[in-house]
Amino acid sequence: MTRLSVNINKVATLRNARGENVPDVVKFAIDCERFGAQGITVHPRPDERHITRADVYALSPVVTTEFNIEGYPSEDFMRLVCDVHPAQVTLVPDGPSQITSNSGWDVIANADFLSDICSRLSAEGIRSSIFVNADPEQVRKAAEIGAKRVELYTKPYADNYEVDREAAVAPFVIASEEAKKCGIGLNAGHDLNLRNLAYFHEQLPLLNEVSIGHAIISDALYLGIEETIHRYLACLNHK
Repeated sequence: MTRLSVNINKVATLRNARGENVPDVVKFAIDCERFGAQGITVHPRPDERHITRADVYALSPVVTTEFNIEGYPSEDFMRLVCDVHPAQVTLVPDGPSQITSNSGWDVIANADFLSDICSRLSAEGIRSSIFVNADPEQVRKAAEIGAKRVELYTKPYADNYEVDREAAVAPFVIASEEAKKCGIGLNAGHDLNLRNLAYFHEQLPLLNEVSIGHAIISDALYLGIEETIHRYLACLNHK
């Protein structure tokens, strides 16, 4: 079963625009789970432009499915996640000024650094996932240094889906097969949406989890969050 984790960063962005607590990020996360989401994802950045450290602490005791925290593993970030103990930490190579993630790690070049981070997370009982491009060599190296999962950066697939979906998904199929061979789990995320998710899922049956935020929140403006979550679950063959 491929799980749906809802990234709620954009809900916090909307809240922060007014400086009050509307919409309520914690209530939204609870409702997402109530409507069928199997995980909640947040990506606290140093400038707190959307999810804040306070949000992370507030969400931790109420998320009853799977709490996934994304971020660059700075010392400040590591202190936060080791304090909160989410089910999963997804390591991304984002610089502080980046608007959104736009590439995966070069795990080979950063092997020593990421190996240490994965070891620290493992010692805390936290599953590590490394954000990578659809490159079997990067997947293999992530497994070698101790990552429990990789998350495939799917924007290249989304960008080329309408042009040639078979060609667009092919590198991801190869990467997923490498993950299976290496014995690690497989996640995916970035620009997956109601148009391209079902086909991606069909081609990658070994997928453990998709993390989707921007598209879900955008669709919810028209459909409502409950209907939106149900439609995304249907793309993953959840009845």
